[in-house]
Amino acid sequence: MAGQTDSTTPRERYRAQVRAEIKEHAWDQIGTAGASALSLNAIAKQMGMSGPALYRYFANRDELITALIRDAYQSLADTMHTTAAKAGVVTGAPDVHALARSLRMWALADPQRYLLIYGTPIPGYHAPDDITAVSAEIMATLLDACAALPYEPAPAPGPAPGPAPASAPFAEHLETHRDWARGHPAPAAVLHRALTVWTRLHGVLSLELAGHFAGMGFDPAELYAAEVAAATAPPPPAG
Repeated sequence: MAGQTDSTTPRERYRAQVRAEIKEHAWDQIGTAGASALSLNAIAKQMGMSGPALYRYFANRDELITALIRDAYQSLADTMHTTAAKAGVVTGAPDVHALARSLRMWALADPQRYLLIYGTPIPGYHAPDDITAVSAEIMATLLDACAALPYEPAPAPGPAPGPAPASAPFAEHLETHRDWARGHPAPAAVLHRALTVWTRLHGVLSLELAGHFAGMGFDPAELYAAEVAAATAPPPPAG
């Protein structure tokens, strides 16, 4: 904004630039050998620094991994928030289909970033609480969108209602096992729908990014869209 000045000192700006360069080298390493092989000493060598000099910017491997994961989660959270806000202007509520498309575009734009946060856990690494909080923001956006979906099935023909849906026991289970929802007020049916959407989307994306659809002759985008449609469809009529 015009008139604003940068309050950071030259030393702080230099430190931020070096940290950003370290993270760029880290992403290159992850793309080549995976996150578990990340080496600060190798990065220091690439940058013409000594190991002790680099440790002034990141104290250890886990601190660097945390910075990368935090950046990735925040980038996705920002993407989902922006998508939800745009849909809300038109419909008054977040749109699951728009969120799903944004998630896939974000993942395809940088597969290593996606796989770092949703791929195989890094042995020996434990994320701090603030990382979990950012990931919870993403789930909260999905829960808001799922809460706007229709949950009443179409009326069944005939006078008598049919049996309860087969998914009811799990929905009841979620009533008392909702820590992952981080206090979101959604009822159990919405929690179940959100989990269904979340697992289907990440299942397809993980297989696609790992190359498991190569040579199968179909468009993964079409499969992804079909899974979104199936997961968000209104319940069938009882009976």
